Amino acid sequence: MDIEKLLNELYSYSLHGIKLGLKNIEDICEAMGNPQKDYKTIHVAGTNGKGSTSTTIEQVLIEDGRKVGKYTSPHILKFNERISVNGIEISDEDIAYYYAYVKSVIKELRLTPTFFEVTTAMMFKYFSDKKVEYAVIEVGMGGRFDATNIIEGDICVITNVSLDHTDFLGKNIYEIACEKAGIIKKNSKVIVGSSDLEFLKGIEEKAKTYVNAIEKYKDSKYVLDFMKYKTVIEVDGISYKFSLFGDYQYKNFLCAYEVLNELGIKPEVIQKGVEKVKWQCRFEIISTDKNVLILDGAHNEDGMKTLCDTLKVGFKKNEIVAIVSILKDKDSKKILEILENSVSKIIFTSLAENSRGQSALELFEKSNKIDKDYKEDINEAFNLAKIDNKKVILLCGSFYLLSKFKEEVLK
Repeated sequence: MDIEKLLNELYSYSLHGIKLGLKNIEDICEAMGNPQKDYKTIHVAGTNGKGSTSTTIEQVLIEDGRKVGKYTSPHILKFNERISVNGIEISDEDIAYYYAYVKSVIKELRLTPTFFEVTTAMMFKYFSDKKVEYAVIEVGMGGRFDATNIIEGDICVITNVSLDHTDFLGKNIYEIACEKAGIIKKNSKVIVGSSDLEFLKGIEEKAKTYVNAIEKYKDSKYVLDFMKYKTVIEVDGISYKFSLFGDYQYKNFLCAYEVLNELGIKPEVIQKGVEKVKWQCRFEIISTDKNVLILDGAHNEDGMKTLCDTLKVGFKKNEIVAIVSILKDKDSKKILEILENSVSKIIFTSLAENSRGQSALELFEKSNKIDKDYKEDINEAFNLAKIDNKKVILLCGSFYLLSKFKEEVLK
């Protein structure tokens, strides 16, 4: 089995583009015996924070002795990250088996599904065969027409909404919230993590009752521990040392906490579980002899704002140099305007090998308010950043950049 060849074939389904509608995935799952109905589901949507919230729920349920599947996207280093059971990523052998199985179903049905539809079908069947009790399923994009949305989510979490994927989801917060609220089913318990009025208006189109975790736990407190890089949260009189670090992780924690309360998980189990959560490239800290490397997948305005809010708490602007690349379907200028206020210098690098990527020079020319430079090669960009001898080297702007950095620089 050549896993690279197989994955290249699987990725080729991306050429079919994004198709809004559920008929393909419904037909595939019907032909497989509807495996998505074999376990309880926690469905997680939102512009930012889906992965952190999902992983926190997953880790605490594992701590409680449950068998848990988790489905997230995109992957950072390898496809296997997308599908896991009890924290163990799907093996190459199982990828090959389940891809062959779904491919045979597709052929019989004469369908042309998207990459995400194929992957989602593989996940549904894998979790069924593994006999998971719970599946924590992250929406790929939006909600209403997302391939994951054939599940009847026992609990639906919508973390927040900001302007992202506006070509597909809507031109304002209310419209996008309505799309994300499409995951809410008749009997779903609904939990949200934002008090934005336009967001809540969209949620209320679908849910008569819901819990706003931010309002419910408004008396809770948190501090960022910049010595141990933990978010220490006090809620309901109990302290939790959350291993995911950052201002924004506080809200993700509250969403996960409410889900776990709904499931009856004891506080001492939550305490143990949240200390063990690992989620790469979300304010991921890599300490070196001379610098602190921070890898963060902030790739839209809201994500960049929350990243910069955290940076400002622990570091001075003149202590940070950033290495940045941004995909061309993002609002590069607005993202950079936010970042420019929090770092002393930006070094742009290239993702031109990606069909959605930009060259370092293209990005360099979109920024004009800061000390800046550019290197098309990521190794050269990193070497240039090290010359400045700043306390922090920050990498942000795209998960593809972080993946490239891990593969080519940290290898």
